[in-house]
Amino acid sequence: MQLLAIGINHHTAPLALRERVAFPLDRIKPALEMLRGVWPGTAGTAATPPGEPTAIASATAIVGAPAWVGGSAEAAILSTCNRTELYCATDDRGAREHAIQWLSQFHNISVDELAPHVYALPQSEAVRHAFRVASGLDSMVLGETQILGQLKDAVRTATEAGALGTYLNQLFQRTFAVAKEVRGQTEIGAHSVSMAAAAVRLAQRIFDNVSKQRVLFIGAGEMIELCATHFAAQNPRELVVANRTAERGTRLAERFNGRAIPLADLPSRLHEFDIVVSCTASTLPIIGLGAVERAIKARRHRPMFMVDLAVPRDIEPEVSDLEDVFLYTVDDLGAIVREGNAMRQAAVAQAEAIIETRVSNFMQWLDARSVVPVIRQLHGHADAMRLAELDRAQKMLARGDDPSAVLEALSVALTNKFMHGPTHALNRAAGERREQLVELLPDMFRPAGRYSGHH
Repeated sequence: MQLLAIGINHHTAPLALRERVAFPLDRIKPALEMLRGVWPGTAGTAATPPGEPTAIASATAIVGAPAWVGGSAEAAILSTCNRTELYCATDDRGAREHAIQWLSQFHNISVDELAPHVYALPQSEAVRHAFRVASGLDSMVLGETQILGQLKDAVRTATEAGALGTYLNQLFQRTFAVAKEVRGQTEIGAHSVSMAAAAVRLAQRIFDNVSKQRVLFIGAGEMIELCATHFAAQNPRELVVANRTAERGTRLAERFNGRAIPLADLPSRLHEFDIVVSCTASTLPIIGLGAVERAIKARRHRPMFMVDLAVPRDIEPEVSDLEDVFLYTVDDLGAIVREGNAMRQAAVAQAEAIIETRVSNFMQWLDARSVVPVIRQLHGHADAMRLAELDRAQKMLARGDDPSAVLEALSVALTNKFMHGPTHALNRAAGERREQLVELLPDMFRPAGRYSGHH
């Protein structure tokens, strides 16, 4: 059985192509079922279930479905905004070409357009890739944790589709364990690598618990939305949005169970908030030194944490001179982000070392699995010989032969039969082959346990 990871990601394909190759979550299970030929069809093809779109129907029409599409293969699909990947375990040596063909037909994209952007990683490369993806080493934001949850969702969906078996189950369980080990033993995710994350981390340095603080966001653009997402995850006591356009401010506030206030109310209400994050398109400061001085006085000098992400600035720079105000600009947060990136990069080498060790361990397990059919065959052959000699012994006993003589004959016959193959191979071998057998046979026939001669 061969492992294969095949797909496209933000390193190999532009967003426009990634969008076309993406699988909506509700389409992954049907896609896996089609891929593995679950629905009955004719001439080795899988039939299209009722109601499927034409593009999906065409994906099922691969004449003479390849071996890896059969029920003995295993498959899982991971699809996010940055990557679409197919993990499979298959005996088909043409799996790469078949996978590209299937993806192109499923999404109605020509093979010539898709193939240059596809990577195909076999065996240990596939294992290493899965470990790196789950650990956040292959993400657009180094060390991010969202991908691990997305991978777990992909595995859950594949399980529900009946598409996982021994090999991929083992791969993904070890993948999750490696991701946990990397995050537990390195600082790959311990440092802020975005403005929003850095703002939350700075707030946590000033306030023991952000959940006890009132947070004000000024503006309703993309950066404020991102910051609101990060702060909302800390469950603040109150979340408020002030924006020039009331409708847009209200819409953003409602997304996070907050409320909106008119921007004109800001001077009279600034003192209510412990944390203020501002990012507007104003060409002039909207929060002056005097307004903050009055707010601090009304707060009886309880500290205020302020973040100005606007360029030009929303908050007059002189505010940073006030004793009870902690003001950070976009440049301050940028420095923290750069430091965080550098710290995460330093953790990469340690994470890669952990991954290499775990890849080696998995490949040892995979190698051991490869001899399982041979072991089963040996057991079957030996059992057939045992049953034949047992039948002969029972017939001897039935006709009244001496039991001791029967047991002696049984043991001699079994010994001769078990020794025939190795002895014959040794007699026929010559040169290096004979030397190899001479070295191997003692290990193969070494007695175990209490039969080793030590009583």
